[in-house]
Amino acid sequence: MLKLAISHAAYKVLADLQAKQYKQVGGAIFRLLKEGHPHDSKALRGARYDERRVDCGEYRIVYAIHGDIVEILVIGKHNDDEVYPAWLRTT
Repeated sequence: MLKLAISHAAYKVLADLQAKQYKQVGGAIFRLLKEGHPHDSKALRGARYDERRVDCGEYRIVYAIHGDIVEILVIGKHNDDEVYPAWLRTT
């Protein structure tokens, strides 16, 4: 079983979500812990550490797997131009 590490920025976004979105994003995070690379995840271009993204509802989760740890780097809205710049700041 994989372990979870979540960045401070991703935690803040997760904590501020409304109940419906929290359930969607939380479910996607637990699915990452179970599957690692689900079939709907996609590798990010320019990723240095095999970062990937997965969509859930109107949100996008950027994550990386290091050994047995799933690291959640960024959580943001699909159409928000802040998701990828925030990811680039974390690398």
